[in-house]
Amino acid sequence: MHIDLRTVNIEPLRQTFDHIAARIGPNKPASRYLEGTMDLQADANFHYRPTWDPEHEIFDATRTAITMKDWYALKDPRQFYYGAYTASRAKMQETAEADFDFVESRGLADVYDDASKRIALDFYIPLRHVAWGANMNGASMCAYGFGTAITQPCLYQGMDQLGVAQYLTRMGLVLGDQGEVQAAKQAWIDQPQWQELRRYVEDTLVIKDWFEMFVAQHVALDAMLFGLAYTEVDQALNAKAGPTVSLLTRFQTELFDDSSKWVDASLRIAAAENPENKAQLQKWIAHWRGRAVTALQPLASMALGGDADAAMGRVSARLDARLAKAGVSA
Repeated sequence: MHIDLRTVNIEPLRQTFDHIAARIGPNKPASRYLEGTMDLQADANFHYRPTWDPEHEIFDATRTAITMKDWYALKDPRQFYYGAYTASRAKMQETAEADFDFVESRGLADVYDDASKRIALDFYIPLRHVAWGANMNGASMCAYGFGTAITQPCLYQGMDQLGVAQYLTRMGLVLGDQGEVQAAKQAWIDQPQWQELRRYVEDTLVIKDWFEMFVAQHVALDAMLFGLAYTEVDQALNAKAGPTVSLLTRFQTELFDDSSKWVDASLRIAAAENPENKAQLQKWIAHWRGRAVTALQPLASMALGGDADAAMGRVSARLDARLAKAGVSA
């Protein structure tokens, strides 16, 4: 018997869903990101307006002063849908777990310089409360935002901040003990150098305009705080006492580099949509950037002493460079 094997190419009748084909063309295959993002949010046939906010539909583009012809223009350049996001964060978590295991198994926390350890505990551990606020803000932006292209990554970023809070708590337990974590909570509540940042976080929790919350959280505070904490203070401690803190905060460093791509792209697209958007964004940025500098200055002084002003200047300059590339000014 002779068996003839051959390959048969079967052309699919259609490449993707109709609503995706309407955007990219009928004969073009769609990525999983597009199929898991575009036009997913309901925009018609709502039952009734929320009784707690009768001025708006449950999903309503007018909840923000920013306007877009197509809210799905705010696509994530990382192309994160649930599968891609969880795969990316799983790799980052594996790295973070390996770093914590390395520090603990080699006893690096026990031999870490006492003065540098005190700075690390006093500076980093109260930041877990800032990360918790950011987690709440991410959930709020997802709830009140418009269009899955922007609300989806807002929720992912909120969950990332929950991870930051957990790693900072764990850092406190590695460098110290449970008493250090409790002391950090009291410092957040009582110590004067934390009160401007605490006020900033609490004020962001009640912002009504969700895109203003995006600016206050991701554009102003995250850029200034992560730049100070995980670049300037980290490098200073590294120079004094070695890379132990760098190992315990690698997740935050990688997260900031990753999320900045999405934040900058969203800001650039929204600002380019129309002059009114750009003016409104610049107004919000000027306000919240100024408040972020005021809130972080005493913490920079606490951690860096006489080098605080220079460090804050570098952090501000890096943010200004990002804003310039996005087409808005501080």
